[in-house]
Amino acid sequence: MTHDVNGPQSGSAIPLELLRTPPPKERADAARNRAAVLEAAARLFAEHGVEAVSMDQVAAAAGVGKGTLFRRFGDKAGLAVALLDARERVLQEAILRGPAPLGPGAPADERLAAFVDAYLDYLLEHLALVRMSETASPGARYRIGAYRFWHRHVTILLAATPDPDPEQTAHALLAALAADHVAALLPELGEQRLRTGLLRLARRAM
Repeated sequence: MTHDVNGPQSGSAIPLELLRTPPPKERADAARNRAAVLEAAARLFAEHGVEAVSMDQVAAAAGVGKGTLFRRFGDKAGLAVALLDARERVLQEAILRGPAPLGPGAPADERLAAFVDAYLDYLLEHLALVRMSETASPGARYRIGAYRFWHRHVTILLAATPDPDPEQTAHALLAALAADHVAALLPELGEQRLRTGLLRLARRAM
């Protein structure tokens, strides 16, 4: 997954297709090590929780050296980003070429509601990982390449409305889908009330 070291950007001049998270390109041995690490991390995180697992434990379970792990992923947040990579590509592909209303062919308001619904499904399934990837450092969420894709998609949909600044409105709507925000509200509101409120917010944006 790519990161934008210059911080959040609208991507307004970039086609949505080009913002899609690309699959990693690497040598065969590096790909095997990467697969072993991600498999071990996914298993350990599922068994013990993300916070309880150390990088040392992941390295030992994957059969790679700690140096290799840290050079490749940097820290546990980098590992979380890598684990989310394939899952994000599935959602991005559905947006670009999947059936309506998430994919092309439906009115903008229906597509926006479908995106919010699908993104929330993805977020709730991987909440701890997304939260770690988004809060590793100040502004980390906006440097993750996938954020530019989500923002560009929502901006395009909002451009079909009278909104005078769809780029800003897209940021505001995505702020309500931030993992830290959702994790804080989920115990109090519950999933259904949270989902209903987010869909209502999307409808108001249109």
